[in-house]
Amino acid sequence: MTDDKLLTIDEVAVILRVSTRTVIRYIEAGRLKASKIGVWRIKESDLNHFLEETSNVAHKRKK
Repeated sequence: MTDDKLLTIDEVAVILRVSTRTVIRYIEAGRLKASKIGVWRIKESDLNHFLEETSNVAHKRKK
């Protein structure tokens, strides 16, 4: 078991500074992983991965 914090859509929207509807669109499009546990929950590590993937900073290539 990991110590990953589960975030709500509202919490993720505040972090990303977007609307809750935008977060739902990211989930529905498969861009942001989430689990439906009564309501949508997003693991903190999945949010971090989403931020890394959508960053405009060039990724270092592995050789």
